[in-house]
Amino acid sequence: MEGDVASWLGAYLGQRGIVALRFDALNRLWESVRESSHDFNRVAETFPNLDIEKVSKNLELAEKGAERGAANQPPKGAKSRDEVELAIIERIEEEKKSSHQMLEDQLQLYGERLTSLDFEGQFGMIRQANATSVSDFKAEIASGVDELHGLRRDLYDAEKERSGFRKRHGLDRAARVSGRSMLGLKVAIICFLLLLETALNGSFLAKGSEQGLLGGITEALSFSVLNIGIALIAAVFCVRRLSHRSFGFKLVGLFSLVVYLGLTGALNLALAHYREASGTLMTGAGAEVVRRLQESPFGLLELNSWILFGIGVLFSIVAFIDGWFLTDPYPGYAGVEKRLQTARNRYVTRKQDLIDDLRDIRDEHNAKVEEIIRALSQRRKEHDTIIYSRSRMLVLFEEHQNHLERTANTLLTAYREANRKARTEPVPKHFGESYRLQRIKPAQVPVGELNDRDLAADIRAAQEELTSQVQRIGADFADAVEQYHKLDKLFPENIDG
Repeated sequence: MEGDVASWLGAYLGQRGIVALRFDALNRLWESVRESSHDFNRVAETFPNLDIEKVSKNLELAEKGAERGAANQPPKGAKSRDEVELAIIERIEEEKKSSHQMLEDQLQLYGERLTSLDFEGQFGMIRQANATSVSDFKAEIASGVDELHGLRRDLYDAEKERSGFRKRHGLDRAARVSGRSMLGLKVAIICFLLLLETALNGSFLAKGSEQGLLGGITEALSFSVLNIGIALIAAVFCVRRLSHRSFGFKLVGLFSLVVYLGLTGALNLALAHYREASGTLMTGAGAEVVRRLQESPFGLLELNSWILFGIGVLFSIVAFIDGWFLTDPYPGYAGVEKRLQTARNRYVTRKQDLIDDLRDIRDEHNAKVEEIIRALSQRRKEHDTIIYSRSRMLVLFEEHQNHLERTANTLLTAYREANRKARTEPVPKHFGESYRLQRIKPAQVPVGELNDRDLAADIRAAQEELTSQVQRIGADFADAVEQYHKLDKLFPENIDG
């Protein structure tokens, strides 16, 4: 589970490109609890029992008992143990010291494992994380509020600009602003008109071109660009003044419309005359066109010339209409509306991004807190396991000392029986006495070590603090969203009235 959570969080942060700088104290705590609490290998916890037969054989108790018994040794009045009995006791004491050293090593190992759990350090880091994580989250919120405040101010200014523009020009309708798809369609229509007019004009002009159809298309392209270009310029920049409330601008627009119509008629008549002149003259077709326009502009002799003229005028009018609807017909209104839409999109998009960022930060924080809570529970279980193993080790050592005492008496009895059977004199009085092993009392529990009840209470309190921190982060997230939305009340959008 720990590896799965760590992998999920690593992948998540990698996708977003977030450097874990937020919640620095919480991150250190998270990394700490993910580390193994110790690096010790488990060792055998039982103390090996002595093999009584093997010890008896190594010490040659039966032989030495019979040999010394035959010599009536130790004498009847001996009050202390003889050398064989002392060798048995020495062997038992060596085993007791060796087992005690093993016990001390194990107790030290358990102590190091308990120390490595470092509950006090974990609790301190939890208190620090509780004190700083909420502050870090609130700092993120404050940064977002500051950024949104500036964007909302820009949006408010754009709204004021549109409101003022509408009041000055007496407009009570929404501006006509083409979206990207519609704008793309209108541009595509213009390009289509340009290509189609070029192809059609080229086929008509091919009659008098030395280069045939290719030459006609080349000449037609120049006329088409000029024809459609004049229509677009007139529609977008000049004739649009007719929609203005100012009488002076209306006159400018009317004059522009007359000029546009005159230029369109003249250009397309010139194109039609050029077709006829280039078909009859090898050189000087341009001068002939000028002469015809001056003397008889409508004196076209061929039907195809009139068709060429009509096509040019038609395409110009279509381009003019298309250009007229590229943007709002009232001069400047579309620009004001676009600036307002841009400011609104920046504000709305950034507000949503900030809310999404805060949500991601909250989820990242909560995932780490949940992992820390689980890790504390796991450490608690490990602590209980260590305490149980240590207590069991102490019980085993006590039982082992009892085993050594029984072993010593068994070995002494084997020696004494062999000695008694071989004697001709009574045995010493101490042969009837049992050996009492002097017990070693292990060191007590170190001072300051947490008992199970206190540790359980501390862990429960720490987990409750972390859970409370999750709740505070959640409440702060909701407050942040509310603060972001309050900016709309601070700068109300409906200011046109």
